[in-house]
Amino acid sequence: MSDRHRSVLVLTNPYDATADLVLRVLAEHRVPVVRLDPGADLPAGASLTATFRTGVQRGTLRTSSRELDLTRVRSVWVRRPSPYTGPPDQGDQNRRFAAEQSFWGAGGILATIPGAHYVNHPWNNRAAEYKPAQLATAQRCGFLLPDTLITNDPVEAREFATSQHGGAVYKPLWNSPYRVDGRPHSVWVREVSGSEITDAVSLCPHLFQAKVDKAYDVRVTAVGDRLFGVRIDSPDIDWRVRQDLMTCTPVEVPERVTLAVSAYLGELRLTFGAFDFAVTPSGDWCFLECNPNGQWAWKPADIAEAIARALADQLRKGLDR
Repeated sequence: MSDRHRSVLVLTNPYDATADLVLRVLAEHRVPVVRLDPGADLPAGASLTATFRTGVQRGTLRTSSRELDLTRVRSVWVRRPSPYTGPPDQGDQNRRFAAEQSFWGAGGILATIPGAHYVNHPWNNRAAEYKPAQLATAQRCGFLLPDTLITNDPVEAREFATSQHGGAVYKPLWNSPYRVDGRPHSVWVREVSGSEITDAVSLCPHLFQAKVDKAYDVRVTAVGDRLFGVRIDSPDIDWRVRQDLMTCTPVEVPERVTLAVSAYLGELRLTFGAFDFAVTPSGDWCFLECNPNGQWAWKPADIAEAIARALADQLRKGLDR
């Protein structure tokens, strides 16, 4: 089958403007694209079918406007699909049952499309989202790491924070939805002292880290073997807090970091990764985390365009044949 007749399947929500940048490039190359938000589209009338027989696996996706033979998918971009929440017109129990069946059923079909190239595979994404796994992998791949403690022991936490001569920070292990007085509230990275840490730490694991004496931050977006580095100057410890106050300029990625990024992607079987570093005044790049599905459209327009084209190239080529 000719690759030019094979479709790219994009799994994302309808409000994802970042995906539109890549879809525009794919359209320039006349690559057929099917866009699906499985958590929302399947309860609303789209259908997904898979058939398994000895030696044969087939599947069909039907939407209001398209019918796609899943054996004709060259690549799957797992971008930002909505969560599986179940049909809103059902009661709590039925909705929860439908959501879980969809997650394991539809999610399983979409993760096992034969012959498709995934950017990234959803199971690899999930494995790479655990911060302890990120730190362990980064250590093995040769990155410099700030001293880090993950614990639910308040005594250990207080001793760690107090022992950091340059100070310590707290960061959540997952971006969990949180509300204060009914309003959404973001939990940012922030400085913390030993005296602030209470016995409430025992309720769940917390991540504490030595505060890096940094000159600036860097976000490196990796698409395959192509790296796009941006220096971020911000008045805040966590530059996401007030992005209107940060400035972004291109920065060259040192060879040591390039090699470590390549090793990290290979070990976690990722094609895409958004790496965050704190760079010290002496020029050391300290690994902070890697989001396997991080945002990048906020970068300067020329860099965002280059990333969009690199992603489109990955999706166009499919699996190396």
